Amino acid sequence: MVLASARLALAVLMRMLWHKRGVLLVLLLAAAQARADRLKDIANVRGVRTNQLLGYGLVVGLQGTGDDSATTFTVQSIVSMLRRLNVRVDSGQLTVRNVAAVAVTGSLPPFARAGGRFDVTVSSIGSAKSLQGGTLLPTPLSGADSRTYAIAQGALSLGGFDAGGGSGGGVRKNHTTVGRIPLGAIVEREVPVELGRGGEIVVALREPDFTTATRVAAAVTALLGAGAARASDPGTIVVKTPKGRELVELVAALEALDVTPDTVARVLVNERTGTVVMGEGVRLSSVALAHGGLTVEVKETLHASQPPALSGGTTVVVPHSEVKVQDTPGEVRQLQAAATLGDVVRALNALGVTPRDLVAILQGLKAVGALRAVLEVQ
Repeated sequence: MVLASARLALAVLMRMLWHKRGVLLVLLLAAAQARADRLKDIANVRGVRTNQLLGYGLVVGLQGTGDDSATTFTVQSIVSMLRRLNVRVDSGQLTVRNVAAVAVTGSLPPFARAGGRFDVTVSSIGSAKSLQGGTLLPTPLSGADSRTYAIAQGALSLGGFDAGGGSGGGVRKNHTTVGRIPLGAIVEREVPVELGRGGEIVVALREPDFTTATRVAAAVTALLGAGAARASDPGTIVVKTPKGRELVELVAALEALDVTPDTVARVLVNERTGTVVMGEGVRLSSVALAHGGLTVEVKETLHASQPPALSGGTTVVVPHSEVKVQDTPGEVRQLQAAATLGDVVRALNALGVTPRDLVAILQGLKAVGALRAVLEVQ
């Protein structure tokens, strides 16, 4: 009876330990995955990209803030537009203060279909003072191949204003010669995108790295099986398309993979602003250093020199300079080897220096080889 009870208690204990072990394993996996990124956040599928579009158009309806008559291309554009509408005008008698020539830019999203819409940005290229209240006339948007892919038009949204008086004063908020038209462009021509060409999908890393490419290939292989992926270079992973599997479903599964990207240890220093930014992989070797400061203070005072009585002299002002020099001795300190970013920060904070002084210290640490990171000075 006692033996049976002991066995029962042991079984319950083993079950509890196994349960806790499982929970611990889940927590460890969750902690490991928390540091990972989705593949869609660090890479793109080749062929899935935006396309930059550009167009030239006219903004009308301005309240006397458009281009002046000296902007000849605006006058020519108005004359050409009116001729297409069977209206004959004399360019010498044309006033264009309510019209502005603009450049229209936009990004055609991948897989955009005819009739879809996207935002465009309208920027003045003439002498217009403000595009406030203007309307963009229909403007063709072309790609790098000079083919028209979209038509843009609509009322501009500036998010600011420019108000002035007759005497020259005024108030301006934000930039009034650049505006946006939300969903102001309509797709007229689709850009073909081929996925899975030749039975392969190519994944391109946004930041090429040998280690990251190897980890992505390993993650894809674990998902699809042996030989499913290979890293052809630090920025490209070639994935074989399994037979009978939909490409959209396959790409969605690839984008959801968790991969921990590897980065180069880097320290960014801006000497103008005294800004120091450190990456996660920064390490510090043991080193001794001293840092001191020299302060020079110059104070100018004026004293009046009075001549003796009945001497016939005049009162003069005599400048008096007082110079004070304070040399703060630098105490030699030893920085212990730091294995993590937090250790590096605590070691540098122990010096009690300002960010601008820290710039010089980091340059010295890099010069002697104690800073295990790439130091970039802007």
